[in-house]
Formats: sequence, C-alpha cells, structure tokens
Amino acid sequence: MSVESGRGRARRASSRPERRAPGGGASRAELVAELTRLVAPLAAAEGMDLEEVDVRPAGRRRLVRIVVDADGGVSLDDVATLNQAVSARLDETDLMGTAPYVLEVTSPGVDRPLTEPRHWRRAVGRLVRTALADGGQVEGRVVAADDDAVVLEVAGRRRRFGHGELGRGRVQVEFRRAEGTAPADGEASDDELADLGADEAGN
Repeated sequence: MSVESGRGRARRASSRPERRAPGGGASRAELVAELTRLVAPLAAAEGMDLEEVDVRPAGRRRLVRIVVDADGGVSLDDVATLNQAVSARLDETDLMGTAPYVLEVTSPGVDRPLTEPRHWRRAVGRLVRTALADGGQVEGRVVAADDDAVVLEVAGRRRRFGHGELGRGRVQVEFRRAEGTAPADGEASDDELADLGADEAGN
C-alpha cells in the first residue's frame, strides 16, 4: 500500500489478483451507487459533503475518485483523513473485489458546476456566469445565497434569483479580484437576502 499526498488530494493504491464477481460483476452504475452509500456517511462524519463518486479504468487498474467539499473548503489533512477512513472501510468489504484500484479523494475544481444551494453559498464573493431558466444568461458576483435564493451583483445592481430561475452556474477565473468583495468562503447574509425584495422593488 502506498499513500501519496499533493495539491489537496490523497491517493491509495492497492494491487491484488484479478477476481470477478459471479455473473460478471456489478455494473459501473451499481458500483458507483454502492460506493456512494458507503462513503456518504464517512464524509458526513468528517463534516464534509460527498459531491461525486466516479469509477473508471486507469490502465490495468480502476480509478475510484471521490470528490468532497465543505463550508470553508477542505484541506489536505481533511482529504487524507477521509482517504484513510474509506480505505479501511473498503478493506472490510468485498465491494471492489480483488482487482487493482487507486483511491483518490479530492476537492472540487473551479470548473465544478454550481447546481445545489450549498454550491452557491460556498461561491459567495466569486464572479459567476449562469444560464437562466427562461432563456439567456447572466454574469455577476455572488453577494449572498441560502436554500431559497441567490443574490448576484450584476452591473452594479443587486438581483435576487430563486434557485429554480437559475441553470448550472460556473465560477469565472479572475486574475485580480475587485476591491471590497467578500471572500469566497464568506457566509451568506440573511439580512441581504431578506432585504433584496425591497431593493429590487426600488430599482
């Protein structure tokens, strides 16, 4: 067994003789579903959300990629701790069979689409572009977000969008952040969300 750490991710490699389950083994979708059920509570116990599980061939091995996130982000220590917990749990099961595999636990990249309220909340302070449900798209900075809505500053004006009005958002890469903007992990302001309706009505 070897554990490698770098750039916010940890990897575990395990080499074993090939073995196939009866009937040809579980499909990729079934394996992903089983892994999701196994990993989700382990991530939650460490204060993280499980964002994605993926399994795909990687040469003669399989790559098991687990993406997690949390308010305030995740550190290398966080992913290493979860990597160890998942590794131990997999060793207790026959889920992966005896085929070689690499386990990778990582955090989302900047290109992760914003599709859940928690994604928008964690993007406070960031410049985003998103499609609108009724057509077109909008680009603005996330000022605040909660389970019901997102407040974007668009061309100097704050606009409130319900999650149902927004498509998949994308964080835009900025080489220089505008002065006075909130940090990316800033907390959403309940007052800003509550007052936005009055603000829009006056504009």
